[in-house]
Amino acid sequence: MTAMLEGRQVVVTGGTGALGQAVIDRLLAEGATCHVPSHRRPGSLDAAARERLHVVPDIDLTDQAATDRFFDGVPGLWASVHLAGGFGMGRIADSERDDFTRLMQMNALTVFLCSRAAVRNMRRTGQGGRIVNVSARPGIEQRQGARMVAYGASKAAVAAITMALSEELKGDHILVNAIAPSTLDTEANRKAMPKADPAKWLSTEAAASAILQLIAPENTEMSGAVVPLYARA
Repeated sequence: MTAMLEGRQVVVTGGTGALGQAVIDRLLAEGATCHVPSHRRPGSLDAAARERLHVVPDIDLTDQAATDRFFDGVPGLWASVHLAGGFGMGRIADSERDDFTRLMQMNALTVFLCSRAAVRNMRRTGQGGRIVNVSARPGIEQRQGARMVAYGASKAAVAAITMALSEELKGDHILVNAIAPSTLDTEANRKAMPKADPAKWLSTEAAASAILQLIAPENTEMSGAVVPLYARA
């Protein structure tokens, strides 16, 4: 049986994080070739998978020229999955302009520049494609945003970019969607919140499965969705 993404070229930003590694594992298992802007290789892989994993170091995804060069080096891009970003929280009276700007750059600007470069690549092939962004629960639910004004705003911007871009690209057969997860069950989050119950958090595998469904060639209709993934919280 042919794998779902056999021969497909996929970019994964943030590919060495906990979610990124789960996504890359699924993509490689489905036959994709993954292109990852990063400083280190994700996980331990077998020899066959390593042949289909291309890690490009020292890419600043807030730099338009650097982002364009990276995407231009990917032949026949099918899908671009944008996981790169950051988190921050704090009361607004204790926050600074730089806190807001940093999160907007890490979350919204990187999605904007990567989407821009991905669309240019996909239009060259004329075969359509898939873009998946990552918003977050505080970006789409007001009541979840206490002490996360800057973070929530940056993730709300990701949701807005996703919906606007899906409309713009209808004629190009490029489908654009996003997931909006609640807290992910990662080692970093367990260390940061030792008193929390991780059984109520979303697994990275569940998030990776949702992303895989959105970039699958079998998805020929769904676009402009921001999919809530809230686990059992």
